[in-house]
Amino acid sequence: MMAAPAMASPSTRSRRKPCWTGTPEVYFNKSIDNSRVVRVADPKRTREMAMFLAAVCCLFVLVMTYAWQHFSAIEYGYRIEALQAQKSGLVEINRALRLEDASLRDPGRIDQLARHMGLQTPTAGQVIMLDTALPDPSAPQMASVSTPVSVVSAR
Repeated sequence: MMAAPAMASPSTRSRRKPCWTGTPEVYFNKSIDNSRVVRVADPKRTREMAMFLAAVCCLFVLVMTYAWQHFSAIEYGYRIEALQAQKSGLVEINRALRLEDASLRDPGRIDQLARHMGLQTPTAGQVIMLDTALPDPSAPQMASVSTPVSVVSAR
């Protein structure tokens, strides 16, 4: 192996960090009075800032409009789902009520209840058949008095 040289070469010396010896730097505080300085308004900069503010406002309005429409659509979707569920429930209740109505109108059931209450089938002279068809309201009708009419005088 080679022995290290006793002295470093000049190129090695320049690579070393310098060792500063001496007095440190001294800073003096100088107070500056800017109270009389007036900033001149730049009309070009003011116009640029106004245009930027207008653009940001327009962008804000567009984003808020989009957000409002989006959330309204979501809310209407929830409302539609709730109304469809309510409708299906009401359709089911309607179907159950129609079945109950049909079972209550069953002539065999009505006859059985009537016999249980002590009623009997009517004889031939007891039944009077009424006209079940409703008369046409626009057709002329003949006046008739079947019940006595009472007149109340205002005197």
